[in-house]
Amino acid sequence: MNIQFFGATKTVTGSCSLLKTGSKNVLIDCGIFQENDKEYLNYEPFPFNPRKIDLIILTHAHLDHSALIPKLVKEGFNSKILTTPATKDLLEIMLFDALKVQKNENYKQILYEEKDIQKAIKQIETLTYGKSYSFNGIDIKFFDAGHILGSASVEIETYGKKIVFSGDIGRKDYPILRDPQPPPEADYLVIESTYGNRLHKGLNESTNELIDAIKNTFKRGGNVVIPAFAVGRTQDLLYILNRSVKKGLIEPLNVFLDSPLAEEATRIYLSHLEVFDDEALRELRNMKKTALKLHFVESVNESKKLNGIKSNAVIIAGSGMCQGGRIVYHLYHNIHREECSIIFAGFQAKGTLGRKIVDGEKEIPILGKIIPVRAKIYTIGGFSAHADQQELLQWIGAIKTKPEIFLLHGEPEIIGLFKKAIEEKFGYICHIPDRLSTYELS
Repeated sequence: MNIQFFGATKTVTGSCSLLKTGSKNVLIDCGIFQENDKEYLNYEPFPFNPRKIDLIILTHAHLDHSALIPKLVKEGFNSKILTTPATKDLLEIMLFDALKVQKNENYKQILYEEKDIQKAIKQIETLTYGKSYSFNGIDIKFFDAGHILGSASVEIETYGKKIVFSGDIGRKDYPILRDPQPPPEADYLVIESTYGNRLHKGLNESTNELIDAIKNTFKRGGNVVIPAFAVGRTQDLLYILNRSVKKGLIEPLNVFLDSPLAEEATRIYLSHLEVFDDEALRELRNMKKTALKLHFVESVNESKKLNGIKSNAVIIAGSGMCQGGRIVYHLYHNIHREECSIIFAGFQAKGTLGRKIVDGEKEIPILGKIIPVRAKIYTIGGFSAHADQQELLQWIGAIKTKPEIFLLHGEPEIIGLFKKAIEEKFGYICHIPDRLSTYELS
């Protein structure tokens, strides 16, 4: 039995790992690389034969974990895809949106077609949290990862060993979703490391920072532009802003959600109340209508009309890392204005436009032009849907056994610091895999 790593090794995106057990090949996730210097890998042949994959386990719907699955189908993968019911619903809209982006933005190569997405969705079998699924001598169980709707940590039991893939781990006491639930036992643990070197601000502190940023921007006569992931972060921000208005922390806001994908995702969230936490359910029961002045922006023409709004608007749009989508146009019209603010509430991968802005570049390329950055830039880490170092260590510590650990989904310097923290706290064997590396599991 062995495990081979094809993505998210010393980088944050492209999650894809292959567990070989007996004669069976189980692929955990198959996502795109989003860092500029690694995007070429999305177009290269898979380093394995898609026809020989017996099962795909998908931890959640984010594209860096899922978006190459239709390419696998296109190249001959014809077996089951196992995921949660909510992930299945989100995956369908996200994959079709990703294909639309490829076509609209003239990608050098289209990775797959509609028929490949449709076939992939038909191959999905769903599994709810805590239930067991048996597959040729392999027992699989999902645990709530608390990252986005439907996200799961995966326990795979085979040959008397338990191999756990954390997926992306969410936050404790975070809005909407239940707290992450670690599996009770693991012999081997593959775990994310996105924020393995730092602690997040508290949610209340971050909410106050967000509200202050909006108030100060409006006083200056500007707009607030928030790049946000359509799935997860957008719903969190709407929930937090709505709750802030209800509590009287800020006057009712004009919030423009300029993301048809985020609007669809929000509807899917509301159709899966079974995974909401108790507080979110109480909020929904007591909410006859939103306290926000929330505007869903549907068409491109409606989006363009926002360019004429010069003040007192909160504009939320994707993509979350500013690599494409409608957010690019809102940055073009607002980032050069010193009265405006750009608020980042999510991770920005190296090489992305969002990362360049966060890192303080004074000029950025947008729509073929070099635009000066004069707006006030905020990075509010407390809204992250990824666990911080302390939360990751607590998650590991809740596992009763002493697993051998593999660290993925983090930048090199961060993974190194997280490895040191694990070794100092637990004394566990800890590996930082390279891409294409293979480890034997005894």
